[in-house]
Order: sequence, then C-alpha cells, then structure tokens
Amino acid sequence: MQSDNQILVPADELERRVLAELTGAGASQASAQAATRALMHASLVGVDSHGVRLTEHYCKMMAGGRINKNPQITVRRTAPASAMLNGDDGLGHYSAFKAVETGIEIARENGIAGIGIEHSSHLGAAGAYAAAGAEQGFVTFATTNTDSMVTLFDGAQRFHGTNPLAFAAPVPNSRPWLLDMATSSIPMNRVLLHRSLGAQLPEGVAADSEGRPTRDPHEAEMLLPLGGQEYGYKGAGLAGVATLFSALLTGTTLDPDFIPMYGTDNNHEPRNMGHFVLVIDPAKFVGAEMFARGIGSYLTSLRGAPARAGGGPIMAPGDREWAEAERRLKQGVPIDPDTARYLKFE
Repeated sequence: MQSDNQILVPADELERRVLAELTGAGASQASAQAATRALMHASLVGVDSHGVRLTEHYCKMMAGGRINKNPQITVRRTAPASAMLNGDDGLGHYSAFKAVETGIEIARENGIAGIGIEHSSHLGAAGAYAAAGAEQGFVTFATTNTDSMVTLFDGAQRFHGTNPLAFAAPVPNSRPWLLDMATSSIPMNRVLLHRSLGAQLPEGVAADSEGRPTRDPHEAEMLLPLGGQEYGYKGAGLAGVATLFSALLTGTTLDPDFIPMYGTDNNHEPRNMGHFVLVIDPAKFVGAEMFARGIGSYLTSLRGAPARAGGGPIMAPGDREWAEAERRLKQGVPIDPDTARYLKFE
C-alpha cells in the first residue's frame, strides 16, 4: 500500500543504509547481506509490511541478544533428498537463503530436496526465497510458521501465525512465476504499518480483543484467516499446512508457544523458529526444455484469457509484483515515517 505519509527514496541508497544499520548493529557480513537482500525484495515488490521497516526491529533483537549476530550455520544430511539446517539463532534470512542453496545442490543430484530449518528467527517475506530458487532454474516452495496472531474460523483468540506459503517457478527470459501469500487475511506487520501511516484497515481482515471485526489498526488485536468471516476455514486450514511443514517436521516451536515477535523486548531468549524449503529440479521430471516450453505456453494462454467487462488485464502470479519493482526502481521506494526517521531520511 501507499499513503500520503510515505516518502520516496532511491532504492540503491535505501539498500546501502539498511545494510549499514544491520552491520552497525553487529551482524556478520553474510547475515547482514542476506537480510538486506530479503528486505529489499519485499520493499521493491510492494510487500512493505515485510520490507525495510523491519530493520529497526532486527537491530533491537540483535542488541538484546535474542538474535545471534554471528551465527555459524550447520547442515546435516538426513537422507539423499533431505537435510536439516541449524540457523544458530541468527537472522532467519541467512538461514533461508542458505537452505535454498543447499536444496539446489541436493536437487541437482536427486531431483528434489526438502530442507527443514531449526533454531532460526523471523525471515521476512517468504517469496524472497522461493524467487531465489526459481531464478536458478528450480521450482521452489518456502514457508514458515509464526507466533499466534490469527483466529481460527469462528474463533475468538489468536491461534495460528500469519504463516505464509510461497511458490515460485522459472520462466524463460522473464522473472519467475511467483505466488507469495499469507494464510491470514493480511500480515500483522501490515496492521503496524497502517498504525504508522494513520490509515484504516480494509473490511474483514482484523478483529479486536473479543474477536469482533474492526477497521481501526489501533483496536486490532488479531487477524482473521484468509477468507474472512464466511470462508475463513480455508485460510485456517492452510495456516495448519505451514505449521505442519515448518514446526512439526522440524521439531521447532508451535504457533501458540512462540515468544511474541513484538512487545517482549526484555525477553532475550531465542525463539527457535522453524522454516521449510522444498526445491525441485524440472530437469529430473519432464526435462528443463519441455518445462520451459510448457510454462511459457501456460502463461501466454493465461494472460491472453478474456477479461470481464471493465476488468483486466489478466495477470499471472508475480506480474503485479515485478511490475511494481520496476516502477519503484525508477521512481523510488516508499517508506513510512518511522522507518524514514530510523534510517535518517528526515
């Protein structure tokens, strides 16, 4: 979203300042670069809730000791096509990108790779990692569970996290096909962004402390699952899918058991977040060339499908995001007032 309260800043200067803040807070070069890469991905494609506005939070968590500034990541192969990665309680972006790299290596040998991640922390936008795999020619899935922020269907208290599911696939001579979605109506970070901007929330995305829908970001205490009040059972079920992969398969923290991401600055205990990355090599299935022809034909057909009167154009997953990234690279990246102050753009 964009608001009159946001200011536009050059992408290259924004990236430089984010990296400087993270390294200034003590993050190792490798983990700071990974976090900056993920944050800039989100801010460029328009996922502002998970973009550079999180820099201050990560720096606070490193200063307090919850996030390890210099993690020593280790990988344990558990079978020909599976591995567990220990993030050593460092920045989750570093663990997630490393899991994609590991998955690509294994998938090149075995066609497919499942990488569970343990002892990690918040990783930002899951689409950054799915896209990273697709850019190397691999179909990639990335997910994480998070602390309880979302009601169950007809629920009156928090249960699941926003629990994103991100999928990406390589496309010849183009940016990847990319679907990155929260299983909640919106991410909680978007509520915080609306608070910073003084903007109302859309209808049917958040609830107050008693589970009643609200548009006031200051009254919002929880989120509604994807599908809202009528079809929220779908989003609630998909949130469980993220928990299945990220927590149950990895043996990490369940959604209701997490130390909350916000409001617990005095608790320095690591959160032991789990993530999961699945990497598939098309060459080991239909073949890389046939897959490339197939997805090209599919996307041509999809984008050429007739639109309803007054609607359109028809877009594939990722089209809107990559177009937004091109626009922001040219015109500047919007940041909210709190982030502008922290990164000294004011």
